[in-house]
Amino acid sequence: MGNADLRDLASIREVAFEELEGSVVAVDAHNWLYRYLTTTVKWTSDEAYTAPNGTEVANLIGIVQGLPKFFEHDLIPVMVFDGAVTELKAAEVADRRAKREAAEERRAAAADRGDAVEAARLEARTQRLTDTIQETTRELLRLLDVPIVEAPAEGEAQCAHMAATGTVDHAGSEDYDTLLFGAPTTLRQLTSKGDPELMDLAATLADLDLDRQGLVDVAMLCGTDFNEGLHGVGPKTAVTAVKEHGDLWGVLDARDAEIPNAEEIRELFMHPPATDVDVDATVNPDVDAARAYVVNEWGVAADEVERGFERIAESQVQTGLDRWT
Repeated sequence: MGNADLRDLASIREVAFEELEGSVVAVDAHNWLYRYLTTTVKWTSDEAYTAPNGTEVANLIGIVQGLPKFFEHDLIPVMVFDGAVTELKAAEVADRRAKREAAEERRAAAADRGDAVEAARLEARTQRLTDTIQETTRELLRLLDVPIVEAPAEGEAQCAHMAATGTVDHAGSEDYDTLLFGAPTTLRQLTSKGDPELMDLAATLADLDLDRQGLVDVAMLCGTDFNEGLHGVGPKTAVTAVKEHGDLWGVLDARDAEIPNAEEIRELFMHPPATDVDVDATVNPDVDAARAYVVNEWGVAADEVERGFERIAESQVQTGLDRWT
């Protein structure tokens, strides 16, 4: 979630990839893709991912560089895409748009004065998931036989639902919303080097001596993507306050405070829009077709993606051998 204060409360441990082999992971696709998209833009010449018609598709490089981490460790990613944006998140969306526009102004100024490093850094912060990026991402994932799920609303909520119902083994996100939405376990750091982290809902609730409703109340007091928190209330203070006053309403009454749309936000976390889906966890990437799509159809520099495609192909051979040993 946007509120990283939950990092101080959640039960999180590093987990070796060996413990996760064979797992199916519902990945918050927008969260995962955005991290690779911004990294690609920051560190790669735009000529490498600009199509002949001028369209930028840095996402294609990011996907090819990011997927091998799953395949090489015998993980099946199920990419879950956001659906409709809830009205409760309108303020957060507007704030992100304003920050992108401000970064774009600073990027233009940096480019004008010849500061290429600063311009590249700010260019990464202005990225958004355009219609072309959305469409080409889905097509490349289909060619690589990666399952895709379209969420009715929040992608994190759909990931959490799939993990909670046993459709997948874990949710996968760098944010913390999956914890509030009820995912039993969430894998984090899937876009980083090294082993991932495992965030455990049951252990978190046991450590805090709270139920999930209490955890949601704590988060709302600190602030979420859907509401501002109470001034001066951090995670430890929020936990103490909920235990002392019983729930969110008791804390608000005691402090003579208000959280707009509190009932709707609370309900959204406890019973978010999500659907039951079937997932085919058998993945057989068509690497040749994917390479042709990225390099020939979209004009992405071959040397930027070749190693990624090689790793995907090699991982399929190795995974097959491992399953026969």
